[in-house]
Amino acid sequence: MGAPAAVTALANTRTGRKAVTAVLLCLALLCGLILAPLVMVPLALAGSATTDLTVKAAGTDAAMPTVVGDWGYPLAGSYSTGRGFGYHPVKNCAICPANHFGYDMDQPCGAPIYAAGPGRVINAGPMPGWGNTVRIDHGGGVVTLYGHMQWDSLLVGVGQQVTAGTVLGLEGSTGKSSGCHLHYEVQVRGVAIDPEPFMATLGLPLR
Repeated sequence: MGAPAAVTALANTRTGRKAVTAVLLCLALLCGLILAPLVMVPLALAGSATTDLTVKAAGTDAAMPTVVGDWGYPLAGSYSTGRGFGYHPVKNCAICPANHFGYDMDQPCGAPIYAAGPGRVINAGPMPGWGNTVRIDHGGGVVTLYGHMQWDSLLVGVGQQVTAGTVLGLEGSTGKSSGCHLHYEVQVRGVAIDPEPFMATLGLPLR
């Protein structure tokens, strides 16, 4: 009996069918072991990048921002201040407007930026002048704006509900900016107001 005929005869027996099934299972397992890394490695790398951004933005190396009632600071820990509200020309920055409608708060590039109060995100992305920006509608005509954040760092989207301390993104220098900082702005019925007295009334004096 030739080899092919012997194989055919063996396959027609119960023992032969079990042997063929075992061989096929071994081949499938071997293929799975070979192909699994090709699928899992890219997925793991993508997940790692997202996790890294989330952990970095969550400020694991920094304290959470101070919160009083429903409102808090948009940065955690100490910070330095730049331009305040009003007429503040910037030396050696032709693109920076002389009239400043917010309050500049400085921490190192990549520092997490937090929502100052509860509300709904109405902008999350590029805005003229402010670069990568988030705006939050707090109701009653009050809107806060967080400008100059790093590209691809936003962790919130339009329509999302946030509370004080929700991480919005990372500090950057996008838009009309001469260095990493947060441009924090408060608008009431579409008009920018001085953030210092507004925050002070909430028990959160800016410094």
